[in-house]
Amino acid sequence: MSSETDFILNKARHFCSYQERYVREVADKLKEWKVRPEVAEKILEQLITEDFLNEERFARAFAGGKFRINRWGRVKIAYELEKRGVPGALVRIGLEEIDPKEYEAALEDLLTRKNREIKDKDPLSRKKKLISFASQRGFDYPVIQRVVAALAGKMAKS
Repeated sequence: MSSETDFILNKARHFCSYQERYVREVADKLKEWKVRPEVAEKILEQLITEDFLNEERFARAFAGGKFRINRWGRVKIAYELEKRGVPGALVRIGLEEIDPKEYEAALEDLLTRKNREIKDKDPLSRKKKLISFASQRGFDYPVIQRVVAALAGKMAKS
């Protein structure tokens, strides 16, 4: 490789080292840097060989991070991964990072907080707002129904 290619390879290594990246994301960055396609292909191969790029690791890190940090649901995470060109099999592997009990507990926490913010006293209206909020966060409808029903039961008792 030429010194110019080595420079770009090192720049790409740095780009990949501080955050998990997907191959298409790095390819787009190489285009942005105006790297010739044949050189970009060699750089991508080298990054994969050196394990700077690993699609499964990216899918797992993305799904786990978006769930734990941003409190996104599986639907939104899957949509964002697919939008980035991640194949369905890797999307499913990424979603395996989310523990079902932790998922439901996170939704319950989000909805409990949201419920405190809702000023409306009508139970049906509150329920609609909670379902809408959880859907916007990308949680699956069956889980939303279960958690909202449990919250409604708790509210009725208090």
